Amino acid sequence: MSAIKDIIASRRSVYPDQFIDKEISKELLSDLLSSATYAPSHKKTNPWRFIVLTGDVKTKFAHFLADTYQKVTPADKFSAFKHQKVAQKPLQSGAVIAICMQRDLKERVPEWEEVAATAMAVQNVWLRLEELELGGYWSSPSLKDYFREFYRLEEGQKCLGFFYLGYLKDPVSVKKEPLHLGGYVHFVTE
Repeated sequence: MSAIKDIIASRRSVYPDQFIDKEISKELLSDLLSSATYAPSHKKTNPWRFIVLTGDVKTKFAHFLADTYQKVTPADKFSAFKHQKVAQKPLQSGAVIAICMQRDLKERVPEWEEVAATAMAVQNVWLRLEELELGGYWSSPSLKDYFREFYRLEEGQKCLGFFYLGYLKDPVSVKKEPLHLGGYVHFVTE
């Protein structure tokens, strides 16, 4: 396989309980996120917006998520386990990135194209993780819809989820054979 194909095939979701307790430097995060800028976007709207949460802000965010979960979840659907897990994820991570999308206010392109461009920007970031000895995963819980109560988003912005990042406890354990996932390719020749 080519080097780029190997990188694509080895991309994995790595969860916060697999991270060590170590902050990620602003310099490393900036370098990592610079990869997003190479994603294609129609009309060059570059709709991705990343809000990086580190240090004490992660703790405030953890409390915000847990409090919001408790506030918006009906009593008969509330899970103490989920409540605790929601709060733990930011605390177990070296950084949390809120993945947001800026809708083109002139609506020159369909919204789905801006969501797709943002996803491609995230994929660029994701593909760099192994090189930087980091792990991560994109979570898109319904709580993402409340992010604007934690952080003031600009007009036309929406949160698409949270990307949890961290240094790996055991880098060897997350390396596996390349995945061969679903989907299909159908060639139409006539």
